[in-house]
Formats: sequence, structure tokens, C-alpha cells
Amino acid sequence: MLQALDDGLWVIDHDFAMPGGIQLGTRTTLIRLAVGGLFAHALGPVDAGVHQEISKLGEVTELVAPNLFHNMYVKDWVAEYPGAKCYAPQRFDEKVEGLDFLGLTNEAPDTWSGDLEQVVVEGAPKLDEVVFFHPATRTLLLTDLCFNMHHSDSFVTRLFMRIMGGYGHFGPSRMARSFMKDKAAVRRGIERILEWDFDRVTVTHGEVLETGGHAMFEKAYAWLLE
Repeated sequence: MLQALDDGLWVIDHDFAMPGGIQLGTRTTLIRLAVGGLFAHALGPVDAGVHQEISKLGEVTELVAPNLFHNMYVKDWVAEYPGAKCYAPQRFDEKVEGLDFLGLTNEAPDTWSGDLEQVVVEGAPKLDEVVFFHPATRTLLLTDLCFNMHHSDSFVTRLFMRIMGGYGHFGPSRMARSFMKDKAAVRRGIERILEWDFDRVTVTHGEVLETGGHAMFEKAYAWLLE
């Protein structure tokens, strides 16, 4: 389902299951850029009907895989939008072979530098997440640095996410924490994110946090910042 959150900001919620029937779901965020075209963040599974709905918004010109884990559907989107540029973490070729992509850094490329800011959260090499901020809507775009899962019809999912510490609250899962090998480097990224004046937070797993996101994010990472 394509849902408008704000002026020039949409999300698409997808069904997505891990092995064992764990229903995580996932979310793609779309942003209309001032230079024209659409920025697509965290590329999930979509069908022809959803692509048709996206086409009503404009042309997808920027495809973004924001961390090393969100790699499954990137080639599908590249095939659907062959004229779009693809961006991913620097080591993404270790996850997806034969993909022509541009490595993400702390500097936003010209196509979205007027719309979005970004920071590479270093210190978690298995994740290599890049976080984005959309000042016009005060929206932070997270991928796996925080979950926000409060409801699931699946007992297996609820059990798994409780074990992972990612159910019933906003914050990082135990798995995400385990990836953080250089906590000083991760802390620098978190502190940089907290310099942004965001209120809404989109996550790829769980519910969009519509307001109070800055305080919630700071609270979620208080254990690292202390």
C-alpha cells in the first residue's frame, strides 16, 4: 500500500517473512526531490500494481539500499527503473554481485543534496547503515538501527522479536547491538544524527513513529551515549 505521510513523502508497506515464518514486514520510503524525480529508500518487494501507483507520483531516479542487509530486491528495482542510479554502502558488492552502484558516504550527491542529509554509521561492519534526514518534513529515515514493532498476529514473530529485544518498544534489537563492534564509532554516528531536528521516524520493521522521534531515538541509544 502506498501511503502519503507528508508533502512529497510516501511509504510503501510490504509483506516480508524470514525463514521459520517470522513476519517482519518491511517498508520503502519515497521522497520527491527538488531537482525532479523520486528517491526510493529501502527497496522491498513490489508488484506491477504498486509500480503503477508509484509512476503516478513521478519517475524514480534514485534507488537506495541503506545497509548491507537490505539487498534482496535491489536488482528487481534496477530492472524496473533502468534509468535510475543505484546507491548502497561501499561494500555492497560483497552482498550483491554484478550490480552497478555508487557508494554512499557522508556527503549527499548533488541530486539530493538540497533535500536530504546523510551519515554513515560506522562501527557495525555487518550492517554499514546509512541514515538519512529530510528537513522539509523533519523525518529521519532508519533501516535496522531501530525497530518499532508493537503488534503481530503471529505468535512465532512475537516470540522471536521478544527474544531479540525488538518487540513492544522503539529501539535497536539485540542483533543490531551485537553488530556494533566499535561502540565509539557508532556513538559518533548517533551523536551526528541527534544534531538533526527530526520529529517523525520511518523504520523498515514496525510502525512509523509520527511524532516525538528525536526524544525516542535519544532514549533508545542512551546506553551507548552515557
